[in-house]
This record gives sequence, C-alpha cells and structure tokens, in this order.
Amino acid sequence: MEGDLVQRESTIPFVGLPAAAMRGRNPIQMLKNAGVLIKGVLAARSLLRRERPAAILGTGGYVCVPLFVAAALERVPTLLYLPDIVPGWAGRVLARLATRIAVTFDDSKRYLPAHKVVETGYPVRGEVFNQDKAACRALFGLNDQLPVLLVYGGSRGARSINQAVAALLSDLLELAQVVHVCGRNGDETWLREAQAKLSPEQASRYHLYPYLHADAERSMSAAFGAADFALSRAGASTMAELPAAGIGSILVPLTMVKQEYNAAALADRGAAISIPDEAMLGSGEPTQGRLWRELSAVLSSPERLQTMAQRSASLAQPEAGARLASEWLALARGG
Repeated sequence: MEGDLVQRESTIPFVGLPAAAMRGRNPIQMLKNAGVLIKGVLAARSLLRRERPAAILGTGGYVCVPLFVAAALERVPTLLYLPDIVPGWAGRVLARLATRIAVTFDDSKRYLPAHKVVETGYPVRGEVFNQDKAACRALFGLNDQLPVLLVYGGSRGARSINQAVAALLSDLLELAQVVHVCGRNGDETWLREAQAKLSPEQASRYHLYPYLHADAERSMSAAFGAADFALSRAGASTMAELPAAGIGSILVPLTMVKQEYNAAALADRGAAISIPDEAMLGSGEPTQGRLWRELSAVLSSPERLQTMAQRSASLAQPEAGARLASEWLALARGG
C-alpha cells in the first residue's frame, strides 16, 4: 500500500523492506516472523551502506524495526515520530533505538525515555486551518440556521458510532445539521434506509457520504471547515485536525489501541468530551445514553460550542510540520 501511495503522490523513490510483527501466541509464526525480521535487518543494512543517509525518520510500527536496528548498527541517527499519546509495543522498542523522539503532546513523555523526547505537534495539511466557513457550508448544502455536526470514523468508518447516530438520528436532526462520513464498510446502505424514514425536513439536514477524497471539492478539509462540532474516534490525527479546524468534539476511543489517552489529551484541556463505546447508548432508550445527553447539551448551547471551539483552537500547532522537519535536519547535520 505504501509503495502505491508514494508512486501516486510523490517522486520520492520507494524501497520495500521485509518486516513482520514480533508479538503473538503461535510459536511457529513467531519463528517465521523472526526470520523475516533478520532478513529485513540485512536488507536495511545493505540499503544504508548503499545510500548513506545523513538521518532517518520513522513513524513507528513494526515495519520500522528492521531499519532502526540497521541504523543503530550502522550508527545512522534516527528520529522517531510517535503521534499517539501512548506508543504501542513496536513504538516502545523503537524508542530504545532512536536518537530522538518527536511527539504530539508532552503527555507522552511519561511513557518514553524523557531525555530523548521533543514536542513537535502533529503535522496537518495547511488547508484545514482558516477555512471559509460560509464557502464550506455552501459546498455541502448547509445553512446557518442550526449548528453543523460532523461525524466520521476514518476511511473504514466506525460501525458503533454509525449505529449510535442512526438510533438518535430523528432527535439529532431537530438540533443540528449532520455531515456523516460513514466509511466504505457497507454501512451507507442501511444508513440510507434510516434516512428514508425521516420527514422531508429532517432528511434535508442529513448529508451522508461514505468517504470524502482529499482532492475533491467536497473534501474532509471542507467538512472540518463547515462544522461547529464533531463526533469521532480518537486516533492520533484527531488531536491535530480538530484543533486545526477549531472545533470541539465528542470522542469515542478504541481502547484496544489505547485511544482513550488521545481522547484524554483533548478532554483534559476542555476541547473534547470522551465517552466509552459501550456508554454511548446505554441499556435503555437511545436518548437515555450518555451520547445523547452530551450532544444535546452542547448542540443546544451556543456558549458551550464556542467555549469548546476556542479551547480546541488554542491547541492548534500550525508549525508542527516545520518543527518535525527542523528536528530531522538537525540530526542530519550532527545536532
């Protein structure tokens, strides 16, 4: 996948390296993966000796392990960027090998070798900042009569969020206009069926898309620009994109990948509300769950919307990309 992206989006040469995860319960698979890792380290050492890079940037994950091991052996300085507050297993292994570690927020220091850590922020594409709200709303057929709620869960969507929105849809559309990016996982079909059961007025306030392409007129950046508030998962990008757009949010973290720490980074600063997946709808009527209580309270209060938006915007780091590049260049220059 990475090779296809680089070839399509960039002129940077791409070289693939063998890599495999080193966690699991199957001993035979672990032995096979160890063999792949050794093969990857040997290939990485050969690549480094051929290319002679001044410094290496990695973004975590097991695919970086062979290259960072080879870099340590070849004494090539490395900058590791870990966007999530709490790094995964591979990130913690790489942190021991890295020369320097860049993070989104200082909150990550407690989980890493603090003397290596520098806060750079999470680089965000420039068009997310300072969007023209009126122009963005016009693109989606929105008006200023009701606030705009953006719901999204990544390219594959978030089924539990989609289900919760469907359960609350009629009530929600009395308070807000909704731009719902549901993901390309098949949920669009039954969400369209839910939309068909709405009154014509409510249906006109519901704008459903499986995906918004970055290079399209109706892009995710434009959706951020149109929104007053958001409902989403709590992946690393949310800690940067929501502040860049200057909107508050309700975050529903995936606990299996420790997203609750990402959500807390915004919630603790007053920019978001974190709700566990299982607490969204509760056990009774959908409107008795915490999601509706929080959404209805915020969407019906212009003051709360504004306060959370301001606190979110205060966390924006438009220079994150420049800071990360500066750290990388400093390593390359021997700094």
